Amino acid sequence: MDAYCFKCRAKKEIRNPSRVTLKNGRPATQGTCPTCGTKVFRIGKG
Repeated sequence: MDAYCFKCRAKKEIRNPSRVTLKNGRPATQGTCPTCGTKVFRIGKG
């Protein structure tokens, strides 16, 4: 799954993805950017 990295300014594959649930009940995926190590986040199906 891809997520947009704001530091690299490009879509990157999520490293160490983990599923999380937002306060409103929507699913999301959280992980790190493989290039720079910044936290990346993607809302939606995971």
